[in-house]
Amino acid sequence: MRNYSANASHRRHRRSAPGSTNPGFHLEPAAKTPEGVFGSLIPAIQQAVSVEGYVTPTPIQEQCIPHLLEGRDLIGTAQTGTGKTAAFTLPLLQRLARHSRRPRRGTPRALILAPTRELAAQIGNSVQTYGKYLNLQHTVIFGGVKQYSQVKTLNRGVDVLVATPGRLLDLIQQGFIHLDEVEVFILDEVDRMLDMGFIHDINRVLAEIPPTRQTLFFSATMAPKMELLAKTMVTNPVRVTIEPEKPTVDSISQKVLFVEKANKDALLASLLNDRKVKKAIVFTQMKHTANKVVKKLASSGIYGTAIHGNKSQAMRTKALDGFKKGRYRVLVATDVAARGLDVDDITHVFNYDLPVESETYVHRIGRTARAGADGDAVSFCSSEERYYLREIEKLLGNQVPADMSHEFHSEEAFRSQKPAPGNSRRGRSQPGKPSYSGNSRRSGGHRRGTNPSGRSRQRNAPSSGSRHSGR
Repeated sequence: MRNYSANASHRRHRRSAPGSTNPGFHLEPAAKTPEGVFGSLIPAIQQAVSVEGYVTPTPIQEQCIPHLLEGRDLIGTAQTGTGKTAAFTLPLLQRLARHSRRPRRGTPRALILAPTRELAAQIGNSVQTYGKYLNLQHTVIFGGVKQYSQVKTLNRGVDVLVATPGRLLDLIQQGFIHLDEVEVFILDEVDRMLDMGFIHDINRVLAEIPPTRQTLFFSATMAPKMELLAKTMVTNPVRVTIEPEKPTVDSISQKVLFVEKANKDALLASLLNDRKVKKAIVFTQMKHTANKVVKKLASSGIYGTAIHGNKSQAMRTKALDGFKKGRYRVLVATDVAARGLDVDDITHVFNYDLPVESETYVHRIGRTARAGADGDAVSFCSSEERYYLREIEKLLGNQVPADMSHEFHSEEAFRSQKPAPGNSRRGRSQPGKPSYSGNSRRSGGHRRGTNPSGRSRQRNAPSSGSRHSGR
């Protein structure tokens, strides 16, 4: 699969093997024979899965893939780290490959909608990985970067478009994207999209795509209002739910350290000096706190990088790439990295600040112990955060083990009965109750007040001097 968004400059022209849908590629010898539902995939996709070392499907893959290959709509509830992306990517690629045709300019055959740039990029990587032996094209579009290269790619024609809502609607408004030939519509992390205020954007996208389509609706949580929303998008759907009552991974070792707010930096530095911490993510609530923590760690000789919503897309990509490649041992992040961040070998997650929403705790600690590895999750709890810890423990159904032997232990924080801070819910949704407000900041760069339904159908290339080029 050619990924124009990655600016792939080379193409492999080799003799194709039987079963390949791309005459320009050949299949490598399979590492192991795929098991279960993987055996129902075409050889080219089986090979791509095998090369990645995946032989046995996860529960969500085992339950989703047969129904999706039949063309059924689906509502899926599953936490991150369950193999959800492959569960919808593999059957999507098979459907498109079996009915291959040259995509028209700016007119994708499949649309995958994601709430954040990082998640969209991760999905794009999965499409690239599993479709590398297929003659299909895809690209990823999101805000925070110039649109020129994205439009140029769309004009070549793509089968699969992965997008954040804001940038998608912006390019629809300008006439560069047309969704009237979408065969498959996939919404991922819908609860996060609604929390971010994308409900109106989702409805606008729905107005652009054909009513006859296959629709997949995935969310980590499924509140009653979200259930009603899902049912307005799907027809006679299959329902797949993966262990909603067990939100944490057994292989993650969790503990909480009670500490006063003023001592958090010193405590974090002392823990990061442990050689067992090979690669760590540190989560903060606020963007400015993330920047402050990076500076404090640097003064202690621990060099890391920060990622949050105030960073440009180029800076976020550079920071994440440096973390993945080991240039930085520590990534300090807000909850922009709590979901959709798939980095290998993260040994520790530190909750410098406890999250306001208890479900976010599950997503944060799920960044470690991936692909069968073990991991550690260490949470700091100050007197002001005691309420958040109680809510997290309610969700988990048990107490998080406490380590009270560290030098910064605070008995006051341990015994605190303080209620939730007065401003803790301001502008945020209640746990399990997504906000349907359209007033949240958009990650995709879409301007409020635009009406994509009145778009021009122009198909000319963009001007480099367009006033939208900085989006």
